[in-house]
Amino acid sequence: MRDPILIAGAGIGGLTAALALLRRGHAVQVFEQASQLGEVGAGLQLSANATRALHLLGLEQALADVAVEPDGKEIRLWSTGQTWKLFDLGDASVAEYGYPYYTLYRPDLHRVLVDAVRSIAPDAIRLGARGEHFEQTDDGVRLTLADGAVHTGCVLIGADGVHSSVRRQLFGEGPATYAGCTAWRGVIPVDRLEPKTVRQVGTNWVGPGRHVIHYPLRGGRLMNFVGIVETDRWVAESWTQRGSHAECHADFDGWHPVIHALIRHIDVPYRWALMARPALTRWTDGRVTLLGDACHPTLPFLAQGAGMAIEDGFVLGRALSEIDDPVQALRRYEAARLARTTTIVEKSTENGRRFHNPELASASGAAAYVDREWSPQRVRERYGWLFEYRVDEVVL
Repeated sequence: MRDPILIAGAGIGGLTAALALLRRGHAVQVFEQASQLGEVGAGLQLSANATRALHLLGLEQALADVAVEPDGKEIRLWSTGQTWKLFDLGDASVAEYGYPYYTLYRPDLHRVLVDAVRSIAPDAIRLGARGEHFEQTDDGVRLTLADGAVHTGCVLIGADGVHSSVRRQLFGEGPATYAGCTAWRGVIPVDRLEPKTVRQVGTNWVGPGRHVIHYPLRGGRLMNFVGIVETDRWVAESWTQRGSHAECHADFDGWHPVIHALIRHIDVPYRWALMARPALTRWTDGRVTLLGDACHPTLPFLAQGAGMAIEDGFVLGRALSEIDDPVQALRRYEAARLARTTTIVEKSTENGRRFHNPELASASGAAAYVDREWSPQRVRERYGWLFEYRVDEVVL
């Protein structure tokens, strides 16, 4: 296989793919349109399926230095604060799935990946390099950047996110519809919060038409806050659209005082519109393929968006290393990943409806609903197949 391998996008998926390929001896060039590296300041959750991939790429210690390994996850009722255990994590995740469950700050994960890539290939990531268009040749791909520079490689990987220019050239823009929800996000220094609020767990507050998730970040020094609200009100599909504390409080009017304490201590509450896009049924054309949000953007209700991109990157690295013909390698990568990622997109939407069910309106109705919907058997059915996935063993 003639290197280098070209990657458009230096987000989590693109960098995971780059690291997986570099670890296997490939030359890689990553083109990032931003002029400086950095990720939006938000939290994310990585279950054992994703941490398995990152540990196998040699990042165990680097992640342990920046992540939180929560004790478990819980459900709480929007009005009374009544609490139900969802599942244990910590040692339980390692015992059952072989790898930990982490909550961490997205910029910290991004920095770990950047450092790992640069430790192998210091010049692999090119900034201010926006891909304009590509063309395939008999034995490779030519990528033309916005500044006119042309780069050639064996294959091109479109890891350039939900607004992917690589996807647009391959398959067109595709439909996007407002999902009927807006999201609030922010991070909170935990020293502003009452100690009883600061626990080493991931908490899902559920209620009719909305829900809140919060969990610790950065060694427990920060708390991540995400609030999802069903509304006809339209805001921008941007993670940097500022809202106000008053608006966020109003969206959770009548909710438990803990929720309003969290909102009050957010430095800047950001909000964005959630857009639904169908997962592509095809990702690959010849020597060009997609990964992550470029091909299977998902609503954030299963906490698997970053995990899917990490899985994609690892499996793609395997395919391009284990299969000599690059065209066949990309086809096999797509075949190995398509059904799983499509199912996750569908089940994420389903989980959002579960969090917002009208039966949660009253405390008596909510108890019966939670006992039914989050029974141990249903939790196992809903999450076991996600967490037990093994990127190093999936058949290519």
